Amino acid sequence: MSDTTKGSCFCGSVEIEVTGQPEAMGYCHCDSCRSWSAGPVNAFTLFKNENVHVTKGQAQLGHFKKTERSDRQFCTQRGGHVMTYHPHWGLMDVYAATIPTITFAPGVHVNYAETVLPMKDGLPKLKDFPSELGGSGESVPE
Repeated sequence: MSDTTKGSCFCGSVEIEVTGQPEAMGYCHCDSCRSWSAGPVNAFTLFKNENVHVTKGQAQLGHFKKTERSDRQFCTQRGGHVMTYHPHWGLMDVYAATIPTITFAPGVHVNYAETVLPMKDGLPKLKDFPSELGGSGESVPE
């Protein structure tokens, strides 16, 4: 991956740049991510917030906060999802599809206890989140 990777929402009204390597990549199986993404699993890339910049369409970036732990951001023009800011971690979850030129190399499944799509890929499956992020850090069987 180059030092800076560009991406955009579905229609291209909102463009972003991410700098450096993600802190983590993986899959989230929680009910909220599944419902928000309208899919059985959400592919995430976590970057330090200061490494993510909106370069076009800031005025078209809408926000939805189901809780204070997540600021989900989307394009108000056509509804494409872009990213979610997690202020308690200082991390931005840039959806893997938002930055299609990045080499997606998942390392973990989180909230696997809530899965509706079992995935047998040999990656660690965590019940909730890693202990470093306030979760139990407990693994569950594949």
